[in-house]
Amino acid sequence: MKLGALEALLGRIAHEHFPAVLASSLSAEDMLLTDAIACQRLPIEIFALDTGRLPADTLALLQETRSRYGIDIRVYQPDAQAVEQYVRIYGRDAFYGSVELRKRCCEMRKVEPLKRALAGKRAWLTGQRREHSTDRARLAEREFDPVHGLEKFNPLAHWSEAEVWEYLRSRGVPHNRLYHQGYRSIGCAPCTRPVLPHEEARAGRWWWEQSAAKECGLHGRAKEPA
Repeated sequence: MKLGALEALLGRIAHEHFPAVLASSLSAEDMLLTDAIACQRLPIEIFALDTGRLPADTLALLQETRSRYGIDIRVYQPDAQAVEQYVRIYGRDAFYGSVELRKRCCEMRKVEPLKRALAGKRAWLTGQRREHSTDRARLAEREFDPVHGLEKFNPLAHWSEAEVWEYLRSRGVPHNRLYHQGYRSIGCAPCTRPVLPHEEARAGRWWWEQSAAKECGLHGRAKEPA
């Protein structure tokens, strides 16, 4: 039932919001969406952000995905001068020092490249799910992105982690090998660790921070009125 609804939704997005793009982090969810898009041969572009700090397994999966589906996945990288300036002033791993410096690093390595990737598009898709964290518990399947000024779709918002993995296994969809090492959410190598059995999926992201809302800024939303 969910699969049929997903395929129908992707079809509508492709034809009613062209040009649309999938922002893929090569996560389990994004691999599911990539497979669904490729199998239906939908005109939805796929791009990835290479932050310069991604795990080797993530980069290997990028190449495997291109070969498996015969599709072009465009890769966006941070501005080299911005990275050089950050490292020179603060240090390569300064993000461990404060939330502010971590957010600056995310802004430079992810948020700015995302703006370039979404330029000229009418809609973008993500692999976000409500189960990921308490901060995403009310995630809508469709929302307007006020930051980039276009429609945003989260087709797997109501899918469970078990349902995502059932899809991947049943179809033999390639996935990041780090999932077999206790990871449940994978970002930059120095900012991600495996999670413990009692922790939520995104607990391994920026684990040294105390904030419950751990986001990098890619999914910014307008502030609700007071």
